[in-house]
Amino acid sequence: MEIEETVVNSNSPVFLTKNCYGTMVIMSVEQYSALTENIEHKLDEADETAEKSDVRYSSSQVFGRVRSRINEHEKV
Repeated sequence: MEIEETVVNSNSPVFLTKNCYGTMVIMSVEQYSALTENIEHKLDEADETAEKSDVRYSSSQVFGRVRSRINEHEKV
């Protein structure tokens, strides 16, 4: 399969488009695992922290903090 060879040989995902709009991304299982590994690790850490604490934040508090950090980063 030509697309599979391209993905494996280039070690990069292949982006498929239709009418100049992205419709799909094809990547190897190894590429996908590498992409999601850090996220899975961070989610596991968050679960462990949540088990040890009764502190909970609302979605508006969480997203407000994220927005503040993004805005501060943009100033730099």
